[in-house]
Amino acid sequence: MKYSLILTVLCMFALSACAQNQSQELQNPIKAVTGNVITHEGFESEFVASRNIEVWLPEGYDETDSSYQVLYMHDGQNVFDPSSSYNGNDWMVDEVLTELISNGEVPGTIVVAMWNTGQTRFPEYMPQKPAEIMNSEPVKRQVESYSGTAIFSDEYLKFIVNEVKPFIDETYRTKPEQKYTSIMGSSMGGLISLYAIIEYPEVFGAAGCVSTHWTVQEIGEAFMSFVSTNLPSPSTHKIYFDYGTKGLDADYESSQLKIDEMMKNKGYSSGENWITKKFEGHDHKEQYWAMRVHEPLKFILNP
Repeated sequence: MKYSLILTVLCMFALSACAQNQSQELQNPIKAVTGNVITHEGFESEFVASRNIEVWLPEGYDETDSSYQVLYMHDGQNVFDPSSSYNGNDWMVDEVLTELISNGEVPGTIVVAMWNTGQTRFPEYMPQKPAEIMNSEPVKRQVESYSGTAIFSDEYLKFIVNEVKPFIDETYRTKPEQKYTSIMGSSMGGLISLYAIIEYPEVFGAAGCVSTHWTVQEIGEAFMSFVSTNLPSPSTHKIYFDYGTKGLDADYESSQLKIDEMMKNKGYSSGENWITKKFEGHDHKEQYWAMRVHEPLKFILNP
């Protein structure tokens, strides 16, 4: 399959880069975007700062009148195009999803990639209600050190649910129902994806949480406690988790195991409506997420 070839190519690049310079970032091969990406520049919001939103339409979209499920992704500049990604590597979602759809492994899907704004990424992606529970001076200082502002992820979710989603449903041929609407991200994007499905279970039917950044000191512990009592129903939702074993990911396993126990206690069944995968040798970088992105896509995009 093509994504197997992609994995092989990326591994070759990784080995080559490491051999040349251990500190050098791995680079994806120069590529064109697969499918059609429409950029809505400077999308305005009453809740958060304006930003670019990229909409990926699968091959054949313009040739039929079919409707499509929708996947919303964070850190949108890193999703399709290495030239806009902060470290020159993208998730290769366009190539991988094109192949999955072509093979019949995933139904037709539109991807909405919402760019982050740099400095406000942390306060937008850090779950707000748990942070308010931990409204202590150490937490406040930690937040200030990251971004200089208070956490406002509730406003970010309102931006997605009340502004972006209605626009997408009005502009493109979508299946707007909950079971056809998913959300996914990595690192802090994994945290906000899980928070989104908890806060808006009637909107999002599935969440993909890749290399979820559990180790945010006191706030991270508060969020894990929050998760234990607020997970949505396993009868109507699917949740994917994964992590690697290098870099930041090396610190995630103990927290992820706690979350896995919470999933079981809530009634989730591994392999059916929830899955957690461990990837040996994978680091906390886009090129590694690209190697395995077919895993969350296949799991969450099959309602």
